[in-house]
Amino acid sequence: MSARRTIPLIPAPLPPSTQPLPQHPQLTAPPPLALYIHYPWCVRKCPYCDFNSHTARAAEPPHEAYVDALIADLQAALPQVWGRRVHTVFIGGGTPSLLPAAALNRLLTAVRTLLPLDPQAEITLEANPGTVEAARFRDYRAAGVTRLSLGIQSFDDRMLAAIGRIHGGREARAAADLALETFDRVNLDLMYALPGQTLDQALADLRTAIASGAGHLSCYHLTLEPNTPFAHHPPPLPDADLAADMQDAIEAELAAAGFMHYETSAFARPGQQCRHNLNYWTFGDYLGIGAGAHGKLSSHEGMVREMRHKYPEHYLAAAARSDFVQERREVGVDELPFEFMMNALRLTDGFPRGLFAARTGLPLGAVEAGLRDARNRGLLEIDAETIRPTEHGRRFLNDLLQIFLRDEP
Repeated sequence: MSARRTIPLIPAPLPPSTQPLPQHPQLTAPPPLALYIHYPWCVRKCPYCDFNSHTARAAEPPHEAYVDALIADLQAALPQVWGRRVHTVFIGGGTPSLLPAAALNRLLTAVRTLLPLDPQAEITLEANPGTVEAARFRDYRAAGVTRLSLGIQSFDDRMLAAIGRIHGGREARAAADLALETFDRVNLDLMYALPGQTLDQALADLRTAIASGAGHLSCYHLTLEPNTPFAHHPPPLPDADLAADMQDAIEAELAAAGFMHYETSAFARPGQQCRHNLNYWTFGDYLGIGAGAHGKLSSHEGMVREMRHKYPEHYLAAAARSDFVQERREVGVDELPFEFMMNALRLTDGFPRGLFAARTGLPLGAVEAGLRDARNRGLLEIDAETIRPTEHGRRFLNDLLQIFLRDEP
């Protein structure tokens, strides 16, 4: 590791738990803006999934009505983002690859009409191998999609069956090949520490993904999320030591293959990082439309978080009233340090020192005591330009983040 010059932080008269903060963030300019569009339906909901996704009750979800609602939602939100350029679009779910290509084209045409979309915008669509076909992929690209994210999870039929996926290993390989024939930028989602999985099986999945030629891999540890079938009836999972061995081996294998580990679960070849997710992790703004979509929007008056009506039927009913927002709240100034760190410290290379003030409107001195504490505990490395988690900090990220939770008044 190259030596880095560590310098003292600007002295602060009071620790973060008692230091007075301004009533409103002092932003000099709004953060970059992204657009998230949520598609809520799946063929079948996976037993580990806690996302806002719903098994389609009808043979064909009401795609046209839903796209109408999305467009109306976007129109209603325009005053909040007026004049701001959108740099990335992410269509997630659910399984957005269930959306007919004509409906997606109509949606993206409306986005380009209503918003100042960057001509080089990254436009990502999530897809599942069990719902893909060659003609649809080509039509998605013609509609403007520039990046595809495939929910592979595994190439092993036994592992896929164990986690309730609707596709098999052959379909996963075919979908990856088709995606890479159609799109220049492709992400493959993989999961490890699956029920009954061995280290060799986890690495076999990884090597297949690397060999596919995909430029971006997301590798997630299977976790038992509350209120999911797996939480109520846990499958036999690898123990903590084996799961840690899998993580170490995956990271080493990807590094040897030329992938940069740039975020907790994200690995990319040069130039293939996900720009949309980087906007989240650098505490940028995002407008979220669609059932259950979340948004974060900043202005000189402060920062707000929003959530659209969660259930598809409620969201569609709200379209008749043009009343899409179920929850809206202002983010308190005292919440901003933790919210910023919760995102930015996921990045392996950390963040430039000036980014904290640029994205929160608060001086870096507001978190000086926390930064010093984290550095003294070996969780952070701080130099003249950058604040970054150490390897120890990345492995114990929750412990690192706890340092930046302010005491309640």
